[in-house]
Amino acid sequence: MYKTEITLDVNNEQRTVYVRNADLLLDVLREPLGLTGAKPGCLNGDCGTCTIEVDGETMKACLMLAVEAVGKKITTIEGLKGTLVQGAFIEKFAFQCGYCTPGFIINCHTLLQKYPSADDTVIKDWLESNICRCTGYQEIEEAVKAVQDQLKNGSRE
Repeated sequence: MYKTEITLDVNNEQRTVYVRNADLLLDVLREPLGLTGAKPGCLNGDCGTCTIEVDGETMKACLMLAVEAVGKKITTIEGLKGTLVQGAFIEKFAFQCGYCTPGFIINCHTLLQKYPSADDTVIKDWLESNICRCTGYQEIEEAVKAVQDQLKNGSRE
């Protein structure tokens, strides 16, 4: 089996791995890089459990080949440790089983970076790209709004 050496910029670290040209970015992040926050779910881009950020845009890691990520800045949930949005999810109990939570946190983080004053319609629209089967989305929306309030009061994400 032929493998190619690539270097990925993941969470502001240069990580070198050997991959097949057909390897999904999701699989490379999880194994061999050991970043298991992005979860496998539907593997066709519908559920959002594998959501990451690539060059400031949300991306389903199951829809991207690892070789396509070379030269791009990748952020996973592990790269958002200690952020306002992560804290707001805890404060607002915006999770239940937790399987979908990393994807939602990445999605909400990107939303808040792009639209810090997003209204209810924009927030609901962004949340449609991820699925939670355990609970409603009310607590997640409340977490986004809590971060918006913190940003208005001078906190930094």
